[in-house]
Order: sequence, then structure tokens, then C-alpha cells
Amino acid sequence: MNLWEHSSILIVVTPLIASIVNIFISLLKRSLCYPFFVGILGLCSLLSIDILSVVTTSGTIRYKLGGWTPPWGIEYTVDHLNAFLIIIISIISFIIAIYSKESIKKELTKARLPYFYSTYLLFVTGLLGITITGDIFNLYVFLEIASLAGYALIAIGERRSVLASFNYIIMGTVGACFYLLGVGYIYIITGSLNITDLSRLLPSLYESKVTLAALAFVVVGIAIKIALFPLHRWLPDSYTFAPSAVSAFASATMSKVGIYVLIRIFFTLFEPRFLTDITPLSNILIWWATVAIFFGSIIAIGQTDFKRTLSYILIAEVGYMVLGISLCNKEGFIGAVLHILNDAIMIACLFMIAGGIFYRVGSRNLEDFKGLGKSMPITMAAFTVAALSMIGIPPTGGFFSKWYLILGATKAEQWISVAALVFSSLVNAFIFFKLLEKIYFSKKEVIPKHNFRELPLSMIIPITIMALTILIIGFYSGRIISSLIRFTVPEGF
Repeated sequence: MNLWEHSSILIVVTPLIASIVNIFISLLKRSLCYPFFVGILGLCSLLSIDILSVVTTSGTIRYKLGGWTPPWGIEYTVDHLNAFLIIIISIISFIIAIYSKESIKKELTKARLPYFYSTYLLFVTGLLGITITGDIFNLYVFLEIASLAGYALIAIGERRSVLASFNYIIMGTVGACFYLLGVGYIYIITGSLNITDLSRLLPSLYESKVTLAALAFVVVGIAIKIALFPLHRWLPDSYTFAPSAVSAFASATMSKVGIYVLIRIFFTLFEPRFLTDITPLSNILIWWATVAIFFGSIIAIGQTDFKRTLSYILIAEVGYMVLGISLCNKEGFIGAVLHILNDAIMIACLFMIAGGIFYRVGSRNLEDFKGLGKSMPITMAAFTVAALSMIGIPPTGGFFSKWYLILGATKAEQWISVAALVFSSLVNAFIFFKLLEKIYFSKKEVIPKHNFRELPLSMIIPITIMALTILIIGFYSGRIISSLIRFTVPEGF
């Protein structure tokens, strides 16, 4: 039997085992921890590419753990949507791992580095497990693995990171409890935890109040995990005070995995008609997401710390994706799934740049961006690309996902949502063009006596790759949609 036939389990087990092995390696020779860490994530990237290749050529992968037949046993199920998320998580985790080499050395003591690498691998394990599992309770287990690793990664950051992590623990625990309560209710009325089996059992139970309660608990629990306004209070401090590499990776993946879970709940566990015809959930979420877009954008304007600004922009971006799936039409759904990719790349790139500026300048204050265009030209060129994509200017990737979201909102006649999307883009234009003016047209350096220079290659190469990817996605958005995303659209849209 070919080893690659087990890619769907190896991609989860490999980083899990490696997180433990890495600690033992540190006891022998600490300098080997980083290459081992990067090598494992590189292997996960190769496995994710193999999984995507199998799904696109042969269809859905179904892997029975321990040979137990579902619904009695746990099943890993990978279709086009899973494969899409898996490759995003794996490749971004690999690129940020390379980037982390110098930034983490500056932000952490040498004694902490092996523990950082091991916890990062656990975080990746949790995110991949959430995405690949076909069991809603197993999903909860991986959700907690990712959350616990996330709490630890945030807590090792700046002085205020411990309090930020504590607040995240409180909110994250509440969210996990809500999700688990929902799963419990579903199990009570169906006797099953397998997603495929539940999709068969639940339609006859749509009128049950237990089903409605279960859905409500699950939605609120996931809304907390993805920081959907006003359940967002844990996010700004967490991503602001966490180490730069952690902020970049968590912001790029955690909310996207949460959106994936919502898609699975809404359109695999349930049917689209349950959101639109049987319950008013679609309309509730449309308004909820619209408010999130407005408020996230407005609050971002008033920030002076670049990472905090990005955190509030991310809260608005979460609203984008929730809006897209809540519109329950083809255009909105395509926009949401495409924006999962675009936002993951854009926000990771910007947080990496924020870390790079802090590495060189020692500050993230927006006023300290003055003159950086001359001293850090490659980094600032990457910043320009990511900023234009955030605004939604073609041919960057961000334009095309926003375009589909606006088409979906227009088709659904949700004009206030259209206004929110346009307003958010205008706010992003205000924020980023103001920064670009400081970067390129200010004559005053941040600290003139310092001779600033470009970042180390281990930082600048990943940042450049991210920026180029934004442009590549823009040019190939049509092909990405036609060859992959269109297969993720639920039946009936």
C-alpha cells in the first residue's frame, strides 16, 4: 500500500508526534529544533498538495480510523472544501515558520524556542484536525487542541500578553462550551456524531425545538471563536501582544477555520432551506455580519498601533465571510470561500510586515512609518500590494472576492450589506493610503540617527512570497473558482 494513500491521517499525526519529538531533540541539540520544525511543516505542505490532487482527480476521500465503519467509528472526510482549507493552513504555517526564525529569536529567550516550536506544531495539528474530521465531537477535540495551543502561544508575547491570553481563555472556554452543548443536543436526538450520517437524520427533525437549540448553541460558540462582533473582545489584545509570528499565523487561519465549521454546519449538517425557509437564521446572520463590518471598520480608524489596526480590520473581514455564506446564493458563497483564501494571505502578509517593522524600528506606532519606503523598500513594496488588496483594487486578489460578495448581496437585495462592503473598502483606503503617504512621501525618518536596512532573508523572502501570491491569486481568480471553488457550492444555490 502506497504511503501517500494515508495522507489524510498523516497530515494530522505528523505534526502531533513531531511536537513531542521536538522537545527531546532540544535536550540533545537545541540548534536542530528549528530545521526539524520547518521540515515537518514542509512535509505537511507536500501532504496537503497530494490531498488536493487526489480530491480534484478522484473525488472525495474517506478515511476510516482504525478500520471502524462510520457512524460508529471516526471518519476523516476530505472534499474540495476541506482540501482547499488544508492547503491554506499547511502552506501558510510553513511560510510563517520560515519567517519566524529571526523574529522569534528577538522576541523570546533561547530557552523558550523549542517550546514555541512544539506548541506551534500542536496549533497546526488542531487546525488541520478541525478541517479534516468528519465527526462533530472529534471536531470539538481538535478545536480545544488548537485553542489550548493558541492560549500558550499568545501568553509568551509582550508584557500584556498574559492578560490578553487569560481573556482569550475565558471567552474561548465559553465558546467551546456552547459548541459542546449544541453537539450534545444533536447526539441526544439523533444518536450519531458523524456529519454524513447526521445530514441524513436531521431533515426529519427540523421542526424539533431541540434541533433549534442545538443550532443556536453551535452558532454562538463558533461566533465567539471567530470573534464575530460583538463577541470579539478577546481578539484585539491577543493579536496585538502575541509574538509577531503567532499573530500572523493565528490571524490568517483561526477565523478561516471557524468559517469553514459554519459552512459545514449550515450546508452539510443541515440544508440551505433550513436557514432560509424553516428558520430566520439567514436574515439574522446577514444583519449580524453587516453590523460587524461597519463597527470593525469604524473602530480600526481610531487605532495607533498597526497590529491593533489590523486586528479590527480582521473583525470586519470576518463579517465579510459570514455575510457571504449567510446570503445563501451562489455568488455570495463563492465570494466567501474565495475571501477565505485572499484574507488568509493578505492578513498574514500584513502581520508579518508589522513584525518586520517592529524587528527593525522597535515600534508599531503608525506615526513611526515615516520614511520607511527608503530604508525598507522591499518590505514596503510588499506592504503596498497587501494594502491595495485589502482596499479591493484590481488586479489584486482582494478585489475579486469583494466583487463576488457585492454581487451576492445585490442578488439578495441586501442593500445595507452592499453599503457596508463599500464603506469598509473606503475605510481601508483611508487607513492604508494615509500609511502609504507616510511611508513614501514623508521626508522625516522615524529615528534619523538609526541606519535602517532591509529585513533578514528569512523574513523578507516569506513576506515577498505572500505579496506575489496576492497578485497571482488576482490574475488566476477565475481559474481558482472554475477548477476548485465551484465544486464547494452547496446544491440548490
